[in-house]
Amino acid sequence: MGRRRKGRNISGIVLLDKPLGITSNRALQIVKRLFKAAKAGHTGSLDPLATGVLPLCLGEATKVSGFLLDADKSYLATLKLGIKTSSADAEGEILETRPVENYSKKQINAAIEPFLGDIEQIPPMHSALKVDGQPLYKLAHQGITIERKSRPVHIFDIQVLRYEDDEMDIEVHCSKGTYIRTLAEDIGEKFGCGAHLSALRRTESGPFNLDECITLEELEQLAEKSEEQGFDELDSLLMPAEEALYDWESVDLTADAAFYICRGQAVQVPNAPSEGLVRLFSEEKGFLGIGEIMDDGRVKPNRLFVFEDNAE
Repeated sequence: MGRRRKGRNISGIVLLDKPLGITSNRALQIVKRLFKAAKAGHTGSLDPLATGVLPLCLGEATKVSGFLLDADKSYLATLKLGIKTSSADAEGEILETRPVENYSKKQINAAIEPFLGDIEQIPPMHSALKVDGQPLYKLAHQGITIERKSRPVHIFDIQVLRYEDDEMDIEVHCSKGTYIRTLAEDIGEKFGCGAHLSALRRTESGPFNLDECITLEELEQLAEKSEEQGFDELDSLLMPAEEALYDWESVDLTADAAFYICRGQAVQVPNAPSEGLVRLFSEEKGFLGIGEIMDDGRVKPNRLFVFEDNAE
Protein backbone atom coordinates (compact mmCIF):
# COMPACT_ATOMS: atom_id res chain seq x y z
CA MET A 1 0.00 0.00 0.00
CA GLY A 2 1.41 3.39 -1.02
CA ARG A 3 2.32 5.94 1.60
CA ARG A 4 -0.18 8.79 1.78
CA ARG A 5 1.32 12.20 1.07
CA LYS A 6 0.99 14.87 3.71
CA GLY A 7 -0.33 18.26 2.71
CA ARG A 8 -3.27 19.87 0.94
CA ASN A 9 -4.77 18.21 -2.10
CA ILE A 10 -4.67 21.27 -4.36
CA SER A 11 -4.05 21.49 -8.07
CA GLY A 12 -2.82 24.25 -10.37
CA ILE A 13 0.21 26.07 -11.75
CA VAL A 14 2.15 28.71 -9.82
CA LEU A 15 3.93 31.17 -12.10
CA LEU A 16 7.02 32.10 -10.12
CA ASP A 17 9.52 34.82 -10.95
CA LYS A 18 12.50 32.79 -9.74
CA PRO A 19 14.97 34.91 -7.78
CA LEU A 20 18.70 35.01 -8.29
CA GLY A 21 20.93 32.58 -6.43
CA ILE A 22 18.72 29.54 -5.80
CA THR A 23 18.13 26.39 -7.82
CA SER A 24 14.80 25.59 -9.45
CA ASN A 25 14.37 22.66 -7.08
CA ARG A 26 14.96 24.88 -4.05
CA ALA A 27 12.34 27.32 -5.36
CA LEU A 28 9.94 24.40 -5.86
CA GLN A 29 10.38 23.17 -2.28
CA ILE A 30 9.78 26.66 -0.88
CA VAL A 31 6.58 27.11 -2.91
CA LYS A 32 5.37 23.63 -2.01
CA ARG A 33 5.85 24.49 1.67
CA LEU A 34 4.11 27.87 1.38
CA PHE A 35 1.05 26.27 -0.25
CA LYS A 36 1.27 23.24 2.06
CA ALA A 37 0.82 21.16 -1.09
CA ALA A 38 0.95 17.38 -1.03
CA LYS A 39 2.62 17.10 -4.42
CA ALA A 40 4.64 19.46 -6.62
CA GLY A 41 6.95 19.45 -9.62
CA HIS A 42 8.77 22.02 -11.77
CA THR A 43 8.88 22.31 -15.54
CA GLY A 44 12.58 22.45 -16.32
CA SER A 45 15.53 23.93 -14.52
CA LEU A 46 16.75 27.50 -14.42
CA ASP A 47 20.35 27.92 -13.25
CA PRO A 48 20.89 29.65 -9.88
CA LEU A 49 22.31 32.65 -11.80
CA ALA A 50 19.14 32.88 -13.92
CA THR A 51 15.88 34.56 -12.94
CA GLY A 52 12.41 34.75 -14.41
CA VAL A 53 9.49 32.59 -15.48
CA LEU A 54 9.41 29.23 -13.68
CA PRO A 55 6.03 27.45 -13.85
CA LEU A 56 5.59 25.16 -10.84
CA CYS A 57 2.91 22.48 -10.92
CA LEU A 58 0.98 21.47 -7.81
CA GLY A 59 -1.11 18.34 -7.35
CA GLU A 60 -2.74 16.92 -10.47
CA ALA A 61 -1.21 19.72 -12.55
CA THR A 62 2.10 17.81 -12.37
CA LYS A 63 0.60 15.66 -15.14
CA VAL A 64 1.09 18.52 -17.63
CA SER A 65 4.58 19.51 -16.46
CA GLY A 66 6.28 17.49 -19.18
CA PHE A 67 4.45 19.44 -21.87
CA LEU A 68 5.69 22.74 -20.41
CA LEU A 69 9.18 21.28 -20.33
CA ASP A 70 8.87 20.76 -24.09
CA ALA A 71 7.57 24.29 -24.73
CA ASP A 72 9.47 27.08 -26.48
CA LYS A 73 11.19 29.67 -24.27
CA SER A 74 12.31 33.31 -24.47
CA TYR A 75 15.22 34.93 -22.62
CA LEU A 76 16.96 38.23 -22.03
CA ALA A 77 20.69 37.59 -21.86
CA THR A 78 23.72 39.78 -21.20
CA LEU A 79 26.96 38.78 -22.91
CA LYS A 80 30.30 39.89 -21.49
CA LEU A 81 32.58 40.15 -24.50
CA GLY A 82 36.32 39.56 -24.40
CA ILE A 83 36.34 37.10 -21.48
CA LYS A 84 35.97 33.34 -21.79
CA THR A 85 35.29 31.37 -18.57
CA SER A 86 35.39 27.71 -17.59
CA SER A 87 31.60 27.55 -17.11
CA ALA A 88 30.63 30.00 -19.88
CA ASP A 89 29.06 32.22 -17.20
CA ALA A 90 30.17 34.72 -14.58
CA GLU A 91 30.81 32.06 -11.91
CA GLY A 92 33.55 30.26 -13.82
CA GLU A 93 37.28 30.83 -13.76
CA ILE A 94 38.64 33.17 -16.41
CA LEU A 95 40.34 31.08 -19.08
CA GLU A 96 41.18 33.74 -21.64
CA THR A 97 40.85 37.44 -22.30
CA ARG A 98 40.94 39.05 -25.74
CA PRO A 99 40.50 42.62 -26.96
CA VAL A 100 37.01 43.76 -27.94
CA GLU A 101 36.55 45.88 -31.03
CA ASN A 102 33.87 48.44 -31.70
CA TYR A 103 31.78 46.08 -33.79
CA SER A 104 29.62 47.49 -36.56
CA LYS A 105 26.00 46.54 -37.15
CA LYS A 106 27.16 44.49 -40.13
CA GLN A 107 29.67 42.58 -37.98
CA ILE A 108 27.03 41.96 -35.30
CA ASN A 109 24.54 40.61 -37.83
CA ALA A 110 27.23 38.39 -39.35
CA ALA A 111 28.07 36.96 -35.92
CA ILE A 112 24.45 36.22 -35.01
CA GLU A 113 23.01 35.03 -38.34
CA PRO A 114 24.61 31.51 -38.25
CA PHE A 115 22.73 30.72 -35.04
CA LEU A 116 19.25 31.30 -36.42
CA GLY A 117 17.12 28.31 -37.36
CA ASP A 118 18.11 24.68 -36.82
CA ILE A 119 21.53 24.38 -35.22
CA GLU A 120 23.56 21.85 -33.24
CA GLN A 121 24.72 22.61 -29.70
CA ILE A 122 27.16 20.72 -27.50
CA PRO A 123 25.71 20.78 -23.95
CA PRO A 124 28.02 22.57 -21.49
CA MET A 125 29.69 20.63 -18.69
CA HIS A 126 28.01 23.04 -16.27
CA SER A 127 24.50 21.78 -16.99
CA ALA A 128 21.90 19.50 -15.39
CA LEU A 129 22.04 17.05 -18.29
CA LYS A 130 22.72 13.56 -16.96
CA VAL A 131 25.22 11.07 -18.34
CA ASP A 132 25.00 7.58 -16.84
CA GLY A 133 22.75 9.03 -14.16
CA GLN A 134 25.24 11.72 -13.11
CA PRO A 135 24.52 15.44 -13.75
CA LEU A 136 27.29 17.00 -15.82
CA TYR A 137 27.70 19.92 -13.41
CA LYS A 138 28.72 17.52 -10.62
CA LEU A 139 31.48 16.14 -12.82
CA ALA A 140 32.50 19.68 -13.77
CA HIS A 141 32.83 20.66 -10.11
CA GLN A 142 35.26 17.74 -9.71
CA GLY A 143 37.33 19.05 -12.60
CA ILE A 144 36.18 16.24 -14.88
CA THR A 145 35.34 16.92 -18.52
CA ILE A 146 33.75 14.24 -20.69
CA GLU A 147 32.83 14.11 -24.36
CA ARG A 148 29.26 15.23 -25.10
CA LYS A 149 27.23 14.64 -28.23
CA SER A 150 25.77 17.65 -29.99
CA ARG A 151 21.99 18.07 -29.88
CA PRO A 152 19.64 19.75 -32.35
CA VAL A 153 17.85 22.92 -31.19
CA HIS A 154 16.00 25.69 -32.99
CA ILE A 155 16.58 29.43 -32.56
CA PHE A 156 13.53 31.33 -33.81
CA ASP A 157 14.95 34.81 -33.30
CA ILE A 158 17.82 36.79 -31.77
CA GLN A 159 17.50 40.54 -31.29
CA VAL A 160 20.32 42.81 -30.08
CA LEU A 161 18.80 45.22 -27.55
CA ARG A 162 21.94 46.98 -26.33
CA TYR A 163 25.62 47.08 -27.20
CA GLU A 164 27.99 49.19 -25.10
CA ASP A 165 31.75 48.69 -24.82
CA ASP A 166 32.18 45.02 -23.86
CA GLU A 167 28.55 44.19 -23.06
CA MET A 168 25.69 43.12 -25.28
CA ASP A 169 22.05 42.44 -24.33
CA ILE A 170 20.19 40.04 -26.58
CA GLU A 171 16.65 38.68 -26.65
CA VAL A 172 16.40 35.02 -27.68
CA HIS A 173 13.34 33.01 -28.67
CA CYS A 174 14.25 29.33 -28.85
CA SER A 175 13.15 25.73 -28.62
CA LYS A 176 13.41 23.51 -25.58
CA GLY A 177 16.90 22.29 -24.75
CA THR A 178 18.69 25.44 -25.90
CA TYR A 179 21.65 26.39 -23.71
CA ILE A 180 21.94 30.18 -23.65
CA ARG A 181 25.39 30.07 -22.03
CA THR A 182 26.61 27.97 -24.97
CA LEU A 183 24.97 30.40 -27.39
CA ALA A 184 26.72 33.32 -25.66
CA GLU A 185 30.09 31.60 -25.82
CA ASP A 186 29.63 30.62 -29.48
CA ILE A 187 28.57 34.15 -30.48
CA GLY A 188 31.69 35.46 -28.75
CA GLU A 189 33.82 33.14 -30.89
CA LYS A 190 32.11 34.46 -34.02
CA PHE A 191 33.14 37.97 -32.96
CA GLY A 192 36.67 36.68 -32.43
CA CYS A 193 36.93 38.01 -28.87
CA GLY A 194 35.21 35.29 -26.85
CA ALA A 195 32.36 35.88 -24.40
CA HIS A 196 30.49 34.51 -21.42
CA LEU A 197 26.96 34.86 -20.09
CA SER A 198 26.86 37.45 -17.30
CA ALA A 199 23.08 37.61 -16.71
CA LEU A 200 20.03 35.64 -17.81
CA ARG A 201 16.31 36.22 -17.36
CA ARG A 202 13.61 33.94 -18.75
CA THR A 203 10.74 36.07 -20.02
CA GLU A 204 8.46 33.38 -21.49
CA SER A 205 7.87 29.66 -21.00
CA GLY A 206 5.27 28.24 -23.33
CA PRO A 207 2.10 30.34 -22.94
CA PHE A 208 3.28 32.07 -19.76
CA ASN A 209 5.22 35.34 -19.42
CA LEU A 210 6.79 37.52 -16.75
CA ASP A 211 3.74 39.79 -16.41
CA GLU A 212 1.81 36.85 -14.94
CA CYS A 213 4.49 35.86 -12.42
CA ILE A 214 4.71 36.44 -8.68
CA THR A 215 7.86 36.76 -6.60
CA LEU A 216 8.83 34.54 -3.68
CA GLU A 217 8.62 37.55 -1.38
CA GLU A 218 5.02 38.20 -2.42
CA LEU A 219 4.15 34.54 -1.97
CA GLU A 220 5.67 34.49 1.50
CA GLN A 221 3.59 37.51 2.50
CA LEU A 222 0.38 35.86 1.28
CA ALA A 223 1.30 32.59 2.98
CA GLU A 224 1.79 34.44 6.27
CA LYS A 225 -1.71 35.94 5.93
CA SER A 226 -3.14 32.51 5.11
CA GLU A 227 -2.22 31.23 8.56
CA GLU A 228 -4.92 33.51 9.99
CA GLN A 229 -7.26 34.13 7.06
CA GLY A 230 -7.17 30.83 5.17
CA PHE A 231 -5.71 29.92 1.79
CA ASP A 232 -8.29 31.55 -0.50
CA GLU A 233 -6.07 34.47 -1.55
CA LEU A 234 -3.02 32.28 -2.02
CA ASP A 235 -4.94 29.63 -3.97
CA SER A 236 -6.43 32.28 -6.25
CA LEU A 237 -2.95 32.59 -7.80
CA LEU A 238 -3.11 29.04 -9.17
CA MET A 239 -3.50 28.85 -12.94
CA PRO A 240 -5.70 26.02 -14.24
CA ALA A 241 -3.61 23.13 -15.56
CA GLU A 242 -5.28 23.30 -18.97
CA GLU A 243 -3.69 26.74 -19.52
CA ALA A 244 -0.41 24.90 -20.15
CA LEU A 245 -2.08 23.27 -23.17
CA TYR A 246 -3.77 26.41 -24.46
CA ASP A 247 -3.02 25.72 -28.13
CA TRP A 248 -4.35 22.14 -28.11
CA GLU A 249 -7.69 21.23 -29.62
CA SER A 250 -10.38 20.39 -27.08
CA VAL A 251 -13.09 17.74 -26.94
CA ASP A 252 -16.32 18.32 -25.03
CA LEU A 253 -17.75 15.11 -23.62
CA THR A 254 -21.33 14.27 -22.76
CA ALA A 255 -22.01 12.96 -19.27
CA ASP A 256 -22.13 9.39 -20.60
CA ALA A 257 -18.91 9.75 -22.59
CA ALA A 258 -17.12 11.32 -19.61
CA PHE A 259 -18.30 8.41 -17.44
CA TYR A 260 -16.65 5.85 -19.71
CA ILE A 261 -13.52 7.95 -20.33
CA CYS A 262 -12.99 8.24 -16.57
CA ARG A 263 -13.06 4.45 -16.40
CA GLY A 264 -10.39 4.04 -19.01
CA GLN A 265 -12.59 3.31 -22.01
CA ALA A 266 -12.45 4.87 -25.48
CA VAL A 267 -15.53 6.66 -26.76
CA GLN A 268 -16.89 7.95 -30.06
CA VAL A 269 -17.26 11.75 -30.09
CA PRO A 270 -18.92 13.57 -33.01
CA ASN A 271 -16.72 16.16 -34.77
CA ALA A 272 -13.63 15.23 -32.77
CA PRO A 273 -10.17 16.09 -34.21
CA SER A 274 -8.70 13.45 -36.51
CA GLU A 275 -5.43 12.82 -34.68
CA GLY A 276 -3.12 13.73 -31.82
CA LEU A 277 -3.50 14.66 -28.18
CA VAL A 278 -6.49 16.74 -27.05
CA ARG A 279 -7.84 18.43 -23.94
CA LEU A 280 -10.86 16.66 -22.47
CA PHE A 281 -13.72 18.59 -20.88
CA SER A 282 -17.02 17.54 -19.34
CA GLU A 283 -19.92 19.79 -18.45
CA GLU A 284 -19.94 18.52 -14.87
CA LYS A 285 -16.24 18.56 -13.93
CA GLY A 286 -14.66 20.87 -16.50
CA PHE A 287 -11.12 19.83 -17.48
CA LEU A 288 -10.70 16.07 -17.14
CA GLY A 289 -7.19 15.70 -18.52
CA ILE A 290 -5.52 14.60 -21.73
CA GLY A 291 -7.07 12.39 -24.39
CA GLU A 292 -5.72 10.81 -27.55
CA ILE A 293 -7.38 10.24 -30.91
CA MET A 294 -7.19 6.59 -31.99
CA ASP A 295 -6.76 5.34 -35.56
CA ASP A 296 -10.47 4.48 -35.72
CA GLY A 297 -11.45 8.03 -34.65
CA ARG A 298 -12.43 7.21 -31.10
CA VAL A 299 -11.08 9.22 -28.17
CA LYS A 300 -9.24 7.35 -25.45
CA PRO A 301 -7.90 8.66 -22.12
CA ASN A 302 -4.18 9.40 -22.06
CA ARG A 303 -3.61 11.14 -18.73
CA LEU A 304 -6.60 11.95 -16.58
CA PHE A 305 -6.93 14.04 -13.45
CA VAL A 306 -8.09 12.29 -10.30
CA PHE A 307 -11.13 13.70 -8.53
CA GLU A 308 -11.78 12.68 -4.95
CA ASP A 309 -15.53 12.51 -5.48
CA ASN A 310 -15.34 9.93 -8.28
CA ALA A 311 -12.75 7.63 -6.75
CA GLU A 312 -13.91 4.06 -6.66
